[in-house]
Amino acid sequence: MKKKLYLILGCLSLFLGVIGIVLPVLPTTPFLLLSAFLFERSSKKFHDFLLENKVFGRYIKDYKEKKGITYKNKVIAITVMTLGMGKSFFSIQNIYGRVSILIIFLGVLVHLLKLKTLKNS
Repeated sequence: MKKKLYLILGCLSLFLGVIGIVLPVLPTTPFLLLSAFLFERSSKKFHDFLLENKVFGRYIKDYKEKKGITYKNKVIAITVMTLGMGKSFFSIQNIYGRVSILIIFLGVLVHLLKLKTLKNS
């Protein structure tokens, strides 16, 4: 029962992570890392699929095994996040929406900056 719950939550987290690629309010990386965590506890097949994925696999492995990301990927992540969330911030007129976006942005930015910077490989 526990494995099924982890599998369902892992699929939901993966779905949200993929949506986060195009929707700047949803952060992609935390959802993908959560998916890897949940799949590791529920399905070797899904876990291996995620780690061997051409788009996400290497980044998840670097984060999981080496506890960091490359300088290039930090710059790309911060740039894309700034542009996407900046667009959302200025297009939303609701103060609560703007504050929410700002809090999410600052939280993810601090996390990215605190991550160990790996050498490009």
